[in-house]
Amino acid sequence: MTLPTPGDVRALHEKHAPSRAALAEVLTHCEIVARIALRIAEDRQLPVDTALVEVGALAHDIGVYLVGDGPYIRHGLLGHDLLRDEGWDEELCRFASCHTGVGLTRHDVTTQGLPLPVADYLPRSAEERLVMYADKFHTKSRPPAFLDAAAYAVRVARFGAAKSEAFADLVAEYGEPDLAGLAAAYGQPLERGADLHTL
Repeated sequence: MTLPTPGDVRALHEKHAPSRAALAEVLTHCEIVARIALRIAEDRQLPVDTALVEVGALAHDIGVYLVGDGPYIRHGLLGHDLLRDEGWDEELCRFASCHTGVGLTRHDVTTQGLPLPVADYLPRSAEERLVMYADKFHTKSRPPAFLDAAAYAVRVARFGAAKSEAFADLVAEYGEPDLAGLAAAYGQPLERGADLHTL
């Protein structure tokens, strides 16, 4: 597999973003997720392909540009299709379709009536799993913000105990990244939740 460069991914964002505002919002988020993922990989000395992690993180939300007025949850699948249409390998396309929440199962799709083809949208590789996890620590909400693990745990709890447990397992596996410096660097707030262990 030929790996695109970070510059290639940024050019793809510029090609598909419908506006400068959308480009700034989505690309900034993707760059933040890449920085968080790479920091976790370094801090935990994870045996991952860091170049693949960086490219996957930079590309993971590119489908947001295509959502329009449709259901936001489709952005991962739309991104997968966009990357495939651009000639990217399936291994790279999966960073877009398999990063939502702590992973979507076919059971989630059917029981929640999600507007997605019935399938599992779960990370398979260590790199996909790391990008999915890093994505939980930043939101493109307005205003955009960083989230500590406890703040994200509150958000994921509304999807049930199994999702809360899956996120707690990820925290135990990867640790919680130090976000204060990144939040200051980007001039964005850091939302803090209650102690993760009391939820």
